[in-house]
Amino acid sequence: MELLLLFISTVLINNFVLSRFLGICPFLGVSKKIEVAFSMGLAATFVMTLSAIATWLIQHYILMPFGMERFLQYGAFILVIASLVQFVEMFLKKTSPALYQSLGIFLPLITTNCAILGLALLSALNGYDLITSTVFGFGAGVGFTLAISSMAGLRENMEFGDVPEPFKGVPITLITAAIMSMAFMGFSGLISM
Repeated sequence: MELLLLFISTVLINNFVLSRFLGICPFLGVSKKIEVAFSMGLAATFVMTLSAIATWLIQHYILMPFGMERFLQYGAFILVIASLVQFVEMFLKKTSPALYQSLGIFLPLITTNCAILGLALLSALNGYDLITSTVFGFGAGVGFTLAISSMAGLRENMEFGDVPEPFKGVPITLITAAIMSMAFMGFSGLISM
């Protein structure tokens, strides 16, 4: 039951993009088309889940036994995340060249996506075990996918809307993101942990 509550909390209440404001770059940059945004969300979910597992293993079997978690945690976690992103990039390039091209520069930017590094650091900070860390990573990825796909749907609809000229483009996107963030605050009383 606690794992389900953690999952729901991570997806809706503590959404990495809309509550913690992590991963804003791909959230704003890739959210123009639903298909591309959803694919980016799936790629980020895959990397977040695997990085949650890999960083937990590195933290508990390499860094902590040697007392190096203070000194090497950031570097080790970034190295793991970069390796996983390279794996995803090579996989997409081979299996779906069109999707690889549509994601463009934002696919390698997953490496520097602060949401993924934030996930690894929060998991270590909260002292999650392997299963909890995996659920936390998967929930963060699902929340990221939900946020970016919702934003893409709204942006596609805004193309046909009557948006005043000064608000077209980036201003209306930022206003929409702020309203989405406030809407997700409505979930804050859903679970008390």
